[in-house]
Amino acid sequence: MARPIVGIIGNQYIIDDRYPTHTSGRINVAAVAEVAGCLPLIIPSDPRYVSVAELMAACDGFLLTGGRPNVHPEEYGEAATEAHGAFDRARDAITLPLVRACVESGQPFFGICRGFQEVNVALGGTLHPEIRELPGRDNHRMPPDGTMEEQFAPRHKVRFTKDGVFHRLVGAEEVMTNTLHGQGILQPGRSVVIDGWAHDGTPEALYVEGAPGFTLSVQWHPEYNAANDPVSRPLFRAFGEAVRAWAARRGEPLRRLA
Repeated sequence: MARPIVGIIGNQYIIDDRYPTHTSGRINVAAVAEVAGCLPLIIPSDPRYVSVAELMAACDGFLLTGGRPNVHPEEYGEAATEAHGAFDRARDAITLPLVRACVESGQPFFGICRGFQEVNVALGGTLHPEIRELPGRDNHRMPPDGTMEEQFAPRHKVRFTKDGVFHRLVGAEEVMTNTLHGQGILQPGRSVVIDGWAHDGTPEALYVEGAPGFTLSVQWHPEYNAANDPVSRPLFRAFGEAVRAWAARRGEPLRRLA
């Protein structure tokens, strides 16, 4: 039986300062193929080459990956500053309308790091350019040195809403996660429910209330060691189940979840 297709949002990257590519980390591909049980397909996220309608027709679900460039602040009504970092307007032009279309149709997506922030902005929310500048907040950025294992190692606790979506899915009210981000949610968007927080109050897990499909998104990076991590594994398995369910019922009338 053919595996359902998960479109993995790619990022622009220049090899050796001269060769432009669209790419994604191997850990994203492995998590989709080995844990979610789906066929991974890396998407060149640029409206010059693909459209939202084409992607939704070709794929059964989407992994909204992390990435160094940030969502442009004009997307949530603010002017760009040096603190906002680098941007990828082409990715913004694909992912933000894609999120809105998936929320409406019920097509599943799983947001990670930048993808978590994209979901919030797509639905009218805002971001803070540097979480560590807020009173009482920690530095959530990737450690500048060390091996990949050290950089992606669990660094802080995340507490979920008791009996909430993530608590029920993961089977624990409090978990340890890695943290590799500078920006974070300031104001939640329409129907965005924050369902998990770091110990310093930083939003870490969300879903879209009333959406007819899978919309779970997290600020950390569960794709790292997803097959072996007790927090990551149930998230990707649930995502895979949602993608298979969508693929099986393509063409049926939309039934919204309670």
